[in-house]
Amino acid sequence: MMLEKEITVKNKLGIHARPAALLVKNAGQFQSKIEIKRDDIIVDGKSIMGVMMLAAEQGATLVFSIDGEDELQAMDAIEKLFEERFYEE
Repeated sequence: MMLEKEITVKNKLGIHARPAALLVKNAGQFQSKIEIKRDDIIVDGKSIMGVMMLAAEQGATLVFSIDGEDELQAMDAIEKLFEERFYEE
């Protein structure tokens, strides 16, 4: 089974270098495959360059697709980062 969820970027500065690094570090703790889609772009959620390519500003909607043994835990951890606005505000 694969999890898929839309998450909206809430922090004022969007996904710049620091949040991208936090997201990739967080994703890297899980065995599951994590993909992030924005419009027609799909990137590996464990790749800093991929995440930066999304250029996700505040209000952007990202679709996370997570597949693997620990997909529920991975989705929960990623959602928490977004809910906490990457600890920036």
